[in-house]
Order: sequence, then C-alpha cells, then structure tokens
Amino acid sequence: MPPRSDIDFMQRALELAGEAEARGEVPVGAALVRDGTIIGEGYNRPIGAHDPTAHAEMEALRAAGRAQAGYRLTDTTLYVTLEPCLMCAAAIVHARVRRVVFGAWDPKAGAAGSTIDAFKLPSMNHRVDVFGGVLEKECGARLTRFFAVKRGT
Repeated sequence: MPPRSDIDFMQRALELAGEAEARGEVPVGAALVRDGTIIGEGYNRPIGAHDPTAHAEMEALRAAGRAQAGYRLTDTTLYVTLEPCLMCAAAIVHARVRRVVFGAWDPKAGAAGSTIDAFKLPSMNHRVDVFGGVLEKECGARLTRFFAVKRGT
C-alpha cells in the first residue's frame, strides 16, 4: 500500500468537517498525523461543548495529547480544512507540531498569513512549516455553503 498523501489526510479532515456541520457547528475538521498514522482528530464544537477553545485544531491536539500521554507532539503534521486562528497557531507552536497543512485561507481570522503570520513571529521558540491551499476549493466550498444556508442566501 502506498504511503498516504497530504490530499488523503485533508480528505479525512473534510470528513470531520462534515461531522461539525451535522451538529450545527462551523464545518472545520482537523487530523494530526505521525509516521503516516492519525494520532488525534477533531472538529469544531464550541457551541455544543460550550467552550470557545473547542476549535478543530485544539480538539485534535487534545486527543493526540491524551493518546500519546504527553503534550509535546513532535514530528507530527496537522491537517486542517481552514487556516488556523491565532489561538490555534499558538497552541500548535507550543505542542511542537512540525508541519501544518491547511485547505482554505481565512481572510478574517487566519493567523498563517491572511491577517498575521503567527508562525513567523520572532518571539516564538519553535518553527512550524506551513503550507496552505490543499483541497482549497473543496474546503472553501463547504464553508461557503454552510454560511449561505445560515444566512438564507
């Protein structure tokens, strides 16, 4: 079996975004991978969890931390359908994630280059390789459809 690709893992993140959408949450999904295996995954659930920090990335980091019995998630790649916000970017750095791959850019709150690039702030003590635009159209379309329905447009 060939190794799984960024596209394969982003497709899993899109499936997780569908879980969020089915629960009335903004459809964002995330999967954290080490050595070709998903070690943590999550989807947006701040409404259902009554927790403003329950973003998909945070849920995936928490799940992986529990599964690995530690908060340092070195040598991992985080796949997320939407550019991380500032809160999530900081958590990714603190967890020592090696790489972030995201789908859609977030021009309102994205912290990987859209509004700020938190990953390049000189005060950060860990560097993360960031790559955006993987399955960008699919990730963006899911969000656009969700908000169109919410707004009745």
